[in-house]
Amino acid sequence: MTTPGARLPVIPEYITVHLGRPNSDAPNVTVPFLDYVANVASSEIYPTWPESAIRANMYAQISFALNRIYTEYYRSRGYDFDITNSTAFDQYYVNGREIFSNIYELAGELFNNYVVRQGSVEPLFTQYCNGTTVTCNGLSQWGTVALARQGLSPYEILQYYFGDNIDLIRNAPIENVTATAPTVPLRLGSANNDVLTLQIRLNRIGRNYPAIPKIVDPDGQFSYDTEAAVRAFQRIAGLDPDGVVGNATWYTVLRYFNAVKRLNELDSEGLTIEEVTQEFPEVLSRGSTGIGVENLQYYINYLSDYYPTIPRVSQDGIFGADTENAVIEMQRTFGLVPDGVVGELTWQRMYNAYLGIVSTIPLEYLEGSSVPYPGVPLRIGSEGEDVSLIQRYLSRISRTYTAIPSVSVTGYYGNQTQSSVRAFQEYFGLSTPNGTVNAVTWDAISNIFDDVSASDTIQAGQYPGYEVT
Repeated sequence: MTTPGARLPVIPEYITVHLGRPNSDAPNVTVPFLDYVANVASSEIYPTWPESAIRANMYAQISFALNRIYTEYYRSRGYDFDITNSTAFDQYYVNGREIFSNIYELAGELFNNYVVRQGSVEPLFTQYCNGTTVTCNGLSQWGTVALARQGLSPYEILQYYFGDNIDLIRNAPIENVTATAPTVPLRLGSANNDVLTLQIRLNRIGRNYPAIPKIVDPDGQFSYDTEAAVRAFQRIAGLDPDGVVGNATWYTVLRYFNAVKRLNELDSEGLTIEEVTQEFPEVLSRGSTGIGVENLQYYINYLSDYYPTIPRVSQDGIFGADTENAVIEMQRTFGLVPDGVVGELTWQRMYNAYLGIVSTIPLEYLEGSSVPYPGVPLRIGSEGEDVSLIQRYLSRISRTYTAIPSVSVTGYYGNQTQSSVRAFQEYFGLSTPNGTVNAVTWDAISNIFDDVSASDTIQAGQYPGYEVT
């Protein structure tokens, strides 16, 4: 029900139905979602029932199907369909059957409406049964008839079975739904909404599986803490613990997340709006602004020193004509479609080129100057030489700019380092003073470090500032 990452639900144009039990060797059919809704209603209930009962049943049928699609219940298990027609698992769909005219008319009105639990965003798993030969904790289809005859409205009937704390979402947008797995595997240095979704899911799974280390500050940037959490999850799930999130890891994470949240159960814990909030634009293009554009401009400028075909740009966080032109030239240089739009493929190719350069620069060439951005954001929980380096830079800067607290060089990114970074970002007016060292912050810290540390060294033949005896 979404494009990559976690989003607010939409209504799919089509749904793929498996004509049998999940593991059966039965064919799949892909049909318009509207037709599917009308077919299921015609197959499960009677067109002569009171209209309130029919409407209540159709709301439940629609929400049930949307829950299967939104949570990718079957696709996260490796199947190539959205739902089955087996009533032991799902809803009764009869391929090719005749549709009742009044049912089809109601389906056209209701197919983009669904039930949610108040405070949650996912379509509620509106469990139901016929109420005669089969009973369950959810809606009784024959029971709705009696309630309708008592004068209850469709919404009141739904409240009777699912509780007072439900809402009806009406006129949801209709979109072409694709699989949510990222087209490019997520790894160290990735920064997008897929990473943010991954971090949120791993943190929730970690409440049930404490061996997974907590990602303290989910921010959509794949750093060492995210890699450590991914590796721990992969070990638990019996996957190759390589720290890279491809299709297998993505969907296994999703399956575990759905399970611990009980998203495919009537008593779902629910998805909050915060869990599906998008912080990154899908692509960067003409008119985009913000930290993502600043990072893009940093990489472009660095690559321009090594690729004469790529022009430099102002690092102002505004995707204007100059940045668009630089992106086009970069895409031509790397053999990509020169459309001036930075999607996943363009970003990954640019990022790989940057890392390829940084990793091959001999350290002796950096003598007396700061080291380029390592390509991975540093934040709470990060460890290693890159952290030690930024701590040394900040400690030296703090001697000149006393508003920036000094830090101990420990190699561990704790609260002290975060506070110092945030103070630096605020003092020098960086756009996002969040205490995380990304490309723009690293560049600013290293430039200031180069400026202030210039007084610590004397060039050959330079007057030292005092009388030499």
